[in-house]
Amino acid sequence: MSSAGSASRWTSAVDSSGPGTQVPASRAAPRRRRLWRPLEPVPATTRVLLGVAFFVLFVALWAGITFGGLVPPTFLADPWTMLVSGWRLLVQFDFLHDIGMTVWRVVGGFLIAAAVALPLGVAMGAYKPIEAFFEPFVSFARYLPASAFIPLLILWAGIGEAQKLAVIFIGSFFQLVLMIAVAVGNARRDLVEAAYTLGSTDATLVRRVLIPGAAPQIAEILRMVLGWAWTYVIVAELIGASSGIGHMITDSQALLATDQIIFGIIVIGLIGLVSDFAFKWFNRRLFPWAELGR
Repeated sequence: MSSAGSASRWTSAVDSSGPGTQVPASRAAPRRRRLWRPLEPVPATTRVLLGVAFFVLFVALWAGITFGGLVPPTFLADPWTMLVSGWRLLVQFDFLHDIGMTVWRVVGGFLIAAAVALPLGVAMGAYKPIEAFFEPFVSFARYLPASAFIPLLILWAGIGEAQKLAVIFIGSFFQLVLMIAVAVGNARRDLVEAAYTLGSTDATLVRRVLIPGAAPQIAEILRMVLGWAWTYVIVAELIGASSGIGHMITDSQALLATDQIIFGIIVIGLIGLVSDFAFKWFNRRLFPWAELGR
């Protein structure tokens, strides 16, 4: 056997088993998903377990602090006392009526704000002269705390429902307008140019390109601002209210009933959590294409 033939066979053997061998795609091992990789999506089951785990740890820490006597009951009630007091509120003191009144105020004020902010925000995002006219005042007004208007609103509208709806409107409207305008104004320029190339008019561009393109982001904006509206309604109910969760919290403060105060806060959080999940569910059903790039 010649040395050339031996070298050839030796080279073939090295090439077929050496470190530079290319493994066919069908034989390549699948890439393992790492949970802590940046922007790596978490499976639905894992997400639920992690979310529940935090609540369990939080309640366990709360119970350990209160049952262990580290904090006096006057300052922080234990979980069991809070649940018993909450049940008494629901059964004996018609707390469901207070919950219903607070939900009605939040939804009413938020819907009024959204109904006015949506067309104005779309107009500001689509037409730069309108944005130049309104944007300075909207940017100025959105930094004003809604609670600062309560004395004026009481003078103008009294202590009835109009005053509480107005507080929620002021707290939500200016945030909505500016965020919607930014969402509409960030439309992809290639889509705009393509629409004009195909003969689209200005009105058609707004109706068929800008609004549908920004719709998923607008839905997310509505979801976030709805959460902010809950903070405004409690402030509105702290003054001059005869019903609502905020009214119950104020009365409980005078009695040093921290168990009832905590129960009211938890009820607000639970209602907000349910509304947040409902918003997410509807957004995924209405705009399924928004999840493709995530």
